[in-house]
Amino acid sequence: MLLQRSTYDALYGDFHWQIPDRFNIGTAVSNSWATREPGRVCLQHFLPDAPALAMTYGELAARSDAFAAALAAEGVQRGDRVAILLPQGFETVIAHVATYKLGAIALPLALLFGADALLFRLKNAEAKAIVTNRFGADRLGPIRQELPTLDLLVTTERVNDPSAKSFQDLVEKHVGPYAAVDSGPDDPAMMIYTSGTTGPPKGALHGHRVLLGHVPGFQMHHEFLPQPGDRIWTPSDWAWAGGLLNVLLPALLLGVPVVSSPGQKFDPAMAYRIMQDMDVRNAFIPPTALRLMKTVANPREKYRLNLRTIGSAGESLGRETWEWVRDTLGITINEFYGQTECNIVLGSIGKLGVSRPGPIGKAVPGHVVAIIDTDGKEVPRGTVGQVAVRRPDPVMFLGYWKNEKATAEKFIGDWMMTGDLGRMDDEGYVTFFGRDDDVITSSGYRIGPSEIEDCLAGHPAVQLAAAVGKPDPVRTEIVKAYVMLRPGYTPSPALAVEIREWVKSRLSMHEYPREVDFVDTLPLTTSGKVIRHLLRKRAAEETPFAA
Repeated sequence: MLLQRSTYDALYGDFHWQIPDRFNIGTAVSNSWATREPGRVCLQHFLPDAPALAMTYGELAARSDAFAAALAAEGVQRGDRVAILLPQGFETVIAHVATYKLGAIALPLALLFGADALLFRLKNAEAKAIVTNRFGADRLGPIRQELPTLDLLVTTERVNDPSAKSFQDLVEKHVGPYAAVDSGPDDPAMMIYTSGTTGPPKGALHGHRVLLGHVPGFQMHHEFLPQPGDRIWTPSDWAWAGGLLNVLLPALLLGVPVVSSPGQKFDPAMAYRIMQDMDVRNAFIPPTALRLMKTVANPREKYRLNLRTIGSAGESLGRETWEWVRDTLGITINEFYGQTECNIVLGSIGKLGVSRPGPIGKAVPGHVVAIIDTDGKEVPRGTVGQVAVRRPDPVMFLGYWKNEKATAEKFIGDWMMTGDLGRMDDEGYVTFFGRDDDVITSSGYRIGPSEIEDCLAGHPAVQLAAAVGKPDPVRTEIVKAYVMLRPGYTPSPALAVEIREWVKSRLSMHEYPREVDFVDTLPLTTSGKVIRHLLRKRAAEETPFAA
């Protein structure tokens, strides 16, 4: 837990880890509260056309106990991988908590995954069981025969597969307390696959301590949460580390009710309605979603918002979006940074004056973050290098699943390399520069795409944009922008020129996009990040000499 302090230096300097010898995520987020306040509400589910549903810690503890016993009776053992292919909802939380109590390894998967993505992850993880709904079961059907280790299919809805077990029936059949395994902080608890933006996804294996490792960063960017009345929501899929570890599990641990909402394509108007109707006080909203929310005019006049904090991460937020949140929603947004392998290690806290447009923030208490070169040496302040985190660190992954080589390559000495470029100023603020493989080399300049995309987002016609390098025989690469327009704007050569001049006049003569393509959609990961390597490939295919 963070100690309330009035300055960042005191907040960072006075923090010390206290990781217990025995710790289980499942009991910590359910039974620990249930023994003290069984009637305390822990989950609320928004329904657009009906009253919200609610679950208490007592109910969560009992139902997860029952489902843990059911999984054990079906042959799931400690260390087995249990895939959870569900949207936000009560069953998702019960499945997670039960898996941790059992000592198995939770494998969260997004319903947005296609058959190939599911097959790769389930096969690579050698999943023993899967919990899903009708949609997931239908997607699983054609590939089931290619998954010899997948013995148990549990569904939350009726499906045609006769081998499927009913989630509700299993819970009702095994009513009674369940003795959770005696787990240590380094015992495996979950495995989250990297987004796969730069090659095949890798399973990042985390111990039970990963939840404790998230607490200081979570409390920091939500300004000493929990506070009276706090209630949190995110549109992010709980299958992603952002939804699961930036919101769901730490909030449950700290006794803050979590709002869930039906799975849907992100709708900015609905996002405002959820926050209004559910009296959301704290939100985690990725930058892409925030940019889409800018399309709703005068939201504070249309909706009764009671927000206290907003955190954002997953990609660069940028000055334009930071200022829009401040000016439109009246909140200083707190950006933070991390990876699937080591999450929430940089952050902001506006309450203490640590929040600026552009930089992400400073090192979160308990974490040592530096900018280093390829030899593992810290570079001078103001110099671009790779963002790195020093081990040991309780939020850091145990390693990549069955990939010791990739695990070893992630480190230089005790520094975990993120693969992200950044620079740290004299005050300790870190500015994200881009992934090492996203950096554009043009006429001898190294250009980070994030700054260009941030500038593009400030143009009144631009809804979303991505910048990549396109091969060029003279300049090595030129900057090319792919732009989604706001409703009411029509692509035209004149608008392309206007957008190019917009960037040229605001950044520099060498950073503006020499080409602008208007697109209907941009390729995004399930966590909302632009998949730039697909756009780089597309740009390269447009260049005859590059082939």
